[in-house]
Amino acid sequence: MSRKLMIGAAQLGPITRSETRDQAVARMVALMHQAKARGVELVVFPELALTTFFPRWYFEDQDAIDAFFEREVPGPATQPLFDTARELGIGFYLGYAELVDAADSKQRYNTSILVDGAGHIVGKYRKVHLPGHSEHEPWRSFQHLEKRYFEPGQEGFETWQAFGGTVGMAICNDRRWPETYRMLALQGAELMLLGYNTPIHYPPVPEHDHLQGFHNHLCMQAGAYQNGMWVVAVAKAGREEGCELLGQSCIISPTGEIVAMASTLGDELITYECDLDRTKEIRDHIFNFSLHRRPELYGLIAKPSR
Repeated sequence: MSRKLMIGAAQLGPITRSETRDQAVARMVALMHQAKARGVELVVFPELALTTFFPRWYFEDQDAIDAFFEREVPGPATQPLFDTARELGIGFYLGYAELVDAADSKQRYNTSILVDGAGHIVGKYRKVHLPGHSEHEPWRSFQHLEKRYFEPGQEGFETWQAFGGTVGMAICNDRRWPETYRMLALQGAELMLLGYNTPIHYPPVPEHDHLQGFHNHLCMQAGAYQNGMWVVAVAKAGREEGCELLGQSCIISPTGEIVAMASTLGDELITYECDLDRTKEIRDHIFNFSLHRRPELYGLIAKPSR
């Protein structure tokens, strides 16, 4: 039985603050129809794909913050994505801001879901590695207040049996941490799906601005190779509310090679037929975990940093 999976990385261009969820979803539905025409079985959308990247602003009004969050998915605005998935028989990964409104508390997460071709939610992941800062820093040209607006996910890294293989999810900054890939690989992940919003300008260390594209691919190519997995990484790109966001959405093979990459900063679909059995080329040989790992010597990794 073939384990080849046609995957589409559906990059989005800028979403302005005035753009509605309905408008953003309509753009994603259009990309899903493009994907169907190319034989795609799984479409990957960016992080926080339903709205502009709101952590770039400091808000004191909680209602203004919560306006960017989803209380239910599918909901009225996102239902067309699920309907299109069923209509076309295409699954998708979607990143969004999640508000869990319990009786005695509210939790807010940077979340992604995996949906199958029947429109059913297969898995949910909440971002573990939140970047940025918690307090207002007006000296910045723009804020990065993820630590203020979100709680870190506590469920950790999970995998799901879907699309003929073992699938894991991550979000944006997670890609920079080697533990993300290794935790998924130790659970057998053959495919990691990831959405991101990455500013080209980094206010604390602007000397690194010219390296953003290099660092983006460096960590993901290394993670794919060292763990023998496919990585599909999808950007929200372009000039969004005065902030330049990195594009370069890509599909990376288990050998660490970029096999497809976006060439624009707008809505763009790139595709590749990913053979999930190619993970064996790495996992049965140079990175054979059971044969070569020395976990008894790695204890320091799991200890709190000083």
